[in-house]
Amino acid sequence: MSIRVNPDLRNELIQFGIGDWNACYHCGTCTAICPLSEEGFLFPRKKIRLMQMGLQGPLESSVEPWLCYYCGDCTKTCPRDANPGELMMSLRRYLTSTYDWTGLSKKFYTSKIWELAWILFFAALVIISFLVILPSFGYKFTTELTAEGGVKLNSFAPIPIIEAFDWIMAIIVATLLISNILRMYYKIIWKNSTTKVSLWVHIREFWLLIFNFAVQPKFSKCDDKRYWGAHWFLMSGYTIMFIVIVVFLPWFQTEKILPVWDPQRWLGYYATFGLLFGLVIAIFGRLKKKDIKFRFSHVSDWLFLVMLTLTVITGIFIHIFRINGMPMATYVSYITHMAVLVPMILIEVPFSKWSHLAYRPFAVYFTQLKKNAVLK
Repeated sequence: MSIRVNPDLRNELIQFGIGDWNACYHCGTCTAICPLSEEGFLFPRKKIRLMQMGLQGPLESSVEPWLCYYCGDCTKTCPRDANPGELMMSLRRYLTSTYDWTGLSKKFYTSKIWELAWILFFAALVIISFLVILPSFGYKFTTELTAEGGVKLNSFAPIPIIEAFDWIMAIIVATLLISNILRMYYKIIWKNSTTKVSLWVHIREFWLLIFNFAVQPKFSKCDDKRYWGAHWFLMSGYTIMFIVIVVFLPWFQTEKILPVWDPQRWLGYYATFGLLFGLVIAIFGRLKKKDIKFRFSHVSDWLFLVMLTLTVITGIFIHIFRINGMPMATYVSYITHMAVLVPMILIEVPFSKWSHLAYRPFAVYFTQLKKNAVLK
């Protein structure tokens, strides 16, 4: 089987933030130092070699970039300052674009203007919906308060309409992610493979997908356990908030002022804490640039952090203003919240930074499938 060389691969990869990877002279230090490297899945050195040789096909079928959690040990010990850790991060951006059949992921990662324009476009649609479209159907601002003194939020943002929009948005995002994951499976397991994986192996190893999504145990193998904890809080907080808003919106967006000990409020408080805890560490780490894993940031990293931070802060404002009977402040916070949340979900989840949440556990699952493959 012949493998085609792409002489322009280097120029394509540079667009995704890959630095001077030609500095690598394959001493093997990065592979030796990495606590996650194992037989058959050696990184980052193997990926650097594929890039240098222009082997685009084997690079796109690799899982190693997703198995890397960027502890930074490889970069700190590299004698040539080739920065293999950031290289793996950049490869994750590139691989995300190769799975995406729409081509939007590549546009968002390689063009600041393109991503920002789409964010502003969706934000404008949200604002127009609340200020023009919904009022035309009778859903307007009201200063009238509930019997408990809270804001009548549902008269401005009706649950049936918001819930229907949530489900439509969730279906769109799920369709895009699932189709991209199928392309990921095709590239890693199916395409040009000399081995086969039985259906029973697919079923038997599927638990790894669920386990790695929920716990991310490979992350805990890195020396710095604090970052694993921060990452887990951020991930779990976002997942809980997403499920509550999409699946249980009538329970979560209520005009009734629930007692502090109510499960609804505790779920909201935990999700808020998890998101803020992870965001504080990620943002201050990138500002200080003391830790190696925060020293090199792509534009997409900052866009994601800023949007998620604004979503959390405006969500907190909605809660405070609503239960304290401050209508206009509640409405302004709600519109701002949705104007940030909607483009973040529609862009970041299927096409950009947040898609890693899905690709990582699937990469672990596909790795296990490859280990159990047999010759055709």
